[in-house]
Parts: sequence; C-alpha cells; structure tokens
Amino acid sequence: MAKKEFTYRGLKLEQLQQMGIKEFAQLVPSRERRTLVRGLTTEQKNLLRKLEKRDKVKTHQREMIILPQMVGKTIMVHMGKSYQQLLITEEMLGNRLGEYVLSKKFARHSSPGVGGKTKVSVK
Repeated sequence: MAKKEFTYRGLKLEQLQQMGIKEFAQLVPSRERRTLVRGLTTEQKNLLRKLEKRDKVKTHQREMIILPQMVGKTIMVHMGKSYQQLLITEEMLGNRLGEYVLSKKFARHSSPGVGGKTKVSVK
C-alpha cells in the first residue's frame, strides 16, 4: 500500500517550504497566526539560523511554532533539567515544540504509604 502524500491545508510540503513566515501564518490557527505576524523573537531567529547550518540543535524555546523549514531536523528541547530529542515531522506543523516534550512528570498514586490516613472502623 502506497504512503499517502502529506498536505497541510491543501498544500504540499515543498510548497510550504518555499513560503515565507508571513504567508505560512495565514494557514495556521489564530493563536499561532497572531504570534507569527507579530514577529519572531531574537532567540527564535537564532534557532532558525542554527537549524539552517546543522541538523541537531539544543534549545530552550518551547514556545517556538514549528515551521516548514524545520521539518526533518532534530531539535533537543529543554524539559526542565535535561534535553529531550525531538525529530520534527510534517504532522507537527503549526504546533509548538513544548507540546511534544512534557516538562511535568505525572504522579501515579496508589495506596497510602507509611503514616498515611487509612480507614479506621469504630466499634
């Protein structure tokens, strides 16, 4: 079975990669559009510049919106005390880096430990 070709809002990846950031902003949801139209921060511009030169980059920019130029690159995203490796795919376009790298560890509670409240029956 042939793999289905990826499209984002009816456009192929090659067409998206040739667009500018302002043109791509017209395709993403409103929150991301407002962020992109407002312009990238200096740190985000530096991240894009580093990604042009090499494929593996470390960053703290969890709020960076994934752009078509980033597809196929590996980004090490900071998650609080370490970095987690993230390979950017086409399906991630328009989302933020922090959505794929969770910074909180979910607690799994079971029965109470030592000194925990237990059910006491009164006779």
